[in-house]
Amino acid sequence: MMEIHAREYLLDIPFWTKKKNTLEQVRAFLEELGNPDEELQIIHVAGTNGKGSVCADLTSVLREAGYHVGTFVSPHLVDIRERFLLDGIPVSEEVFERSFQKVLSAVQMMTSRGYCHPTFFEFVFLMAMVIFQEQKPDYVILETGLGGRLDTTNVIRRPLGCVITSISLEHTQYLGDSIEKIASEKAGIIKKGIPVVYDANQPEASAVICKRAEEMASKAYGLDREDSYGQVDFAAPYQAMNAALAVKLLQVLEIPGVDDQVIQRGLSSVCWKGRMQKIGPGIWLDGAHNPGGIQAFIEAVRKISGTDTTGQGGLQLLFAAVSDKDYGQMIEMLCRGLPIDRVTVVHLNSDRGLEPAILKELFYKNGCSQVETYENVREALDAALRHKGEQDRLFAVGSLYLIGEIEAALSCRNS
Repeated sequence: MMEIHAREYLLDIPFWTKKKNTLEQVRAFLEELGNPDEELQIIHVAGTNGKGSVCADLTSVLREAGYHVGTFVSPHLVDIRERFLLDGIPVSEEVFERSFQKVLSAVQMMTSRGYCHPTFFEFVFLMAMVIFQEQKPDYVILETGLGGRLDTTNVIRRPLGCVITSISLEHTQYLGDSIEKIASEKAGIIKKGIPVVYDANQPEASAVICKRAEEMASKAYGLDREDSYGQVDFAAPYQAMNAALAVKLLQVLEIPGVDDQVIQRGLSSVCWKGRMQKIGPGIWLDGAHNPGGIQAFIEAVRKISGTDTTGQGGLQLLFAAVSDKDYGQMIEMLCRGLPIDRVTVVHLNSDRGLEPAILKELFYKNGCSQVETYENVREALDAALRHKGEQDRLFAVGSLYLIGEIEAALSCRNS
């Protein structure tokens, strides 16, 4: 019952806790827990797209080098324990429950002193620090949540190094309405004298990151597409770029045992759910959910299937989106950039999920005539698979929530 209590408690937090704590207040919670983060060797990862892939790359290479690695990522797709990884595997129920109870005790003590209850993300971040203090990994890979400068994870004082992945417009109501403003928020993770490796393909973002690094007396290493890692045949071009960022940071940090062979083996074995993940013949899942991610997705699909489909099967999409994303631009980009034959749109099991009729109309408006709507993912997935011919390629895209619901549906089907 306790493990169920932990999940229910955590997942109910967003419904009754609205106020985000300041970094100073989060620091106070950590102090109540004994400052667990101060014992950890942390690599901090921020950016708009590619954070999860870079975290997976860093984790895999360090594991290949023989290190014990803790990784904190978001969101989870099916189970909340996916946010807390030890050597790439979700923590055990026992570890999960124990960390929850320890943080809950600290929270009860702090709220009795007048502090606000942590938000969901703050609570799971505190749990991650407790887990990693207990499990004692050699390195911790820490992914930011929203932004960087004011992100809960930015409470850490001295990481080993930082990575800033590609930056595009997203969460503009929180981070700013321009690439420069968003880059400034992401660059807020740079600490004094700590090296930063960043995606330099966006000139406006690069200028902001370089300026921040100079202000903090931090060495900055910018990589562009020509620097993409070419020793592994990745399914998507963006995966090669993200791998290059991970590799560059590991080289800058000069971690013992991380040589070229270890790097190649580590990157060859990376599997990151929902990032151009092949789950069957001609079937891929990709969690692209903003215009920047969709552009990278389009490039990946072109690489997989080719822009000329003459003599080949058709290209189909299973699509869903949430209301606070730029779904209109995403759909326009997909229809303009890919030769789509059929689209299956579905309503997500979320208050933020868009009505299928809205998505259907946008696909029609942008030239896709074969569009079906469904109210739940299981029915939509079954329909998409029925329509898929042997030579067709089916891609699920538009939201990580969609990928999570597909994973859950497939798990139920196979159980």
